[in-house]
Amino acid sequence: MTESHVQTPATPSVLVDPLRNRGVAFTPEERDALGLTGRLPSGVLTLERQAQRAYQQMRAQDGDLAKNVYLEQLHDRNETLYFKVLAEHLAELLPIVYDPTVGEAIEKYSHEYRRPRGIFLSIDRPDDMERAFATLQLGPEDVDLIVCTDAEEILGIGDWGVNGIQISVGKLAVYTAAAGIDPRRVVPVSLDVGTDRTSLREDPLYLGNRHPRVRGADYDAFIETYLETASSTFPDALLHFEDFGPSNARRILEQYGGRYRIFNDDMQGTGAITLAAALSAVRVSGVRMRDQKLVVFGAGTAGVGIADQLRDAMIRDGADPEQAAAQVWLIDKQGLLTRDMTDLRDFQQTYAREPSEVAEWARSDGAISLLEAVRRVKPTILLGTSTAHGAFTREIVEAMSEGTERPVIFPISNPTSRIEAMPADVIAWSRGKALVATGIPVAPVEYDGVTYQIGQANNALLYPGLGLGTIVSGASQVTAGMLLAAAQAVANQVDPSGPGASLLPPVDNLRESSAITATAVVKAALDDGVATSKPVDTAEAVREAMWQPVYTDGAAA
Repeated sequence: MTESHVQTPATPSVLVDPLRNRGVAFTPEERDALGLTGRLPSGVLTLERQAQRAYQQMRAQDGDLAKNVYLEQLHDRNETLYFKVLAEHLAELLPIVYDPTVGEAIEKYSHEYRRPRGIFLSIDRPDDMERAFATLQLGPEDVDLIVCTDAEEILGIGDWGVNGIQISVGKLAVYTAAAGIDPRRVVPVSLDVGTDRTSLREDPLYLGNRHPRVRGADYDAFIETYLETASSTFPDALLHFEDFGPSNARRILEQYGGRYRIFNDDMQGTGAITLAAALSAVRVSGVRMRDQKLVVFGAGTAGVGIADQLRDAMIRDGADPEQAAAQVWLIDKQGLLTRDMTDLRDFQQTYAREPSEVAEWARSDGAISLLEAVRRVKPTILLGTSTAHGAFTREIVEAMSEGTERPVIFPISNPTSRIEAMPADVIAWSRGKALVATGIPVAPVEYDGVTYQIGQANNALLYPGLGLGTIVSGASQVTAGMLLAAAQAVANQVDPSGPGASLLPPVDNLRESSAITATAVVKAALDDGVATSKPVDTAEAVREAMWQPVYTDGAAA
């Protein structure tokens, strides 16, 4: 047998590495150097042409879930191309790669599973954490951002166990597309503590732990181990917590926020973007922030988190802390919350009213209703985080309008099937006086010859810039001042004074918006004394830190 002298090259791993793969954008010279001879068609396309084709392929998919699947497959093949398409069509694709379509993708994750993305940490094997992070082969200074979830409260769909990894992946995709966070320096994490969804545990294809959620001391120890391991392994990383259950989310933030670089978007991000809308509304109504009276309908993690942000803004505007807290009223399933209730959560205690204060208020089945509270309090702001569709009735909106000249009404529950009131109704019932923002995208509303642009309190307007500013400043904590600066930066990007003007900017140019927000956050981190990096030119430092979806020289090597 004649011995062959032709050496067979190793499998060209560059084609299966999404961080280095360029597909048919590899030049003939690069193909020779990388051992890709004969592995690709002869034609060479630019990134722009590849993006054009990928966008056309995505648009040809049948339905939003199919588009989500296509984009995730592209993400798995070629990250630069994926983010090129996403960044160029972000307003259109944000609902595809994130809320609401990602919810459907999460429900089907175990059945549609193709390849792993991220780190999966199991409460059944807590000692594996260091080894799991070590498999990334990244050094202590190589990670800027980690998004973790235990998936107890995914969007509006609840507990989805290990399937929730897709919420971490989707959140990081928005960070990169909207703010240029380098995708090579981020890590999505699943904290698999089990699931209380019986259908998942009984599903033969489910990929997570098949036991009920672990709670109590074992859960707390697991979270503490995660924080210690993640922060010691990657000491410069911002630790983003996403879609934790109400009690855990707040408790973790309060317990560890002063020790670790933590951010909880469900509490802090939602609160800050709603604050941005409120700051815009203040410019129209003329009522100072310190004089606002807030009624929150839906006193869960999101509702109270927003109340906290608005209270802090009142204090910064000159209100006494005790006075500011007294200007917030919480209403939940049991009606207006009062201190004599035995089922109050710890985070609701601050705003619960003394029973004597409301002794004369009308009750229905022993509870003080939202309508009665609005009539008595005469709030300037009515916030809906209840997911109770239609809860803001005509009678309630009319009562708001009687109590204040320009009522601020924010029905921010989503999806549409859970919104407290549609803006068209709110504007009509208030005779055009209401200042409205929602949690869902809503088409402009026509009323009495005026076109009302409805701003969406979309967290994507705020958290990418906040994250980028935290990274650029090297902030050791995410402070209240940084959150307020982010909210003010978003609010300042729109002029709400014209008839029917939006209270919030659109999502059409998120990269520019995020750069503005990040610059404000860096300055706030410096003012608050938590910055570890002090750039000479803050705006320039922010722009230089923003990763661009382009093929760079040497990237394929």
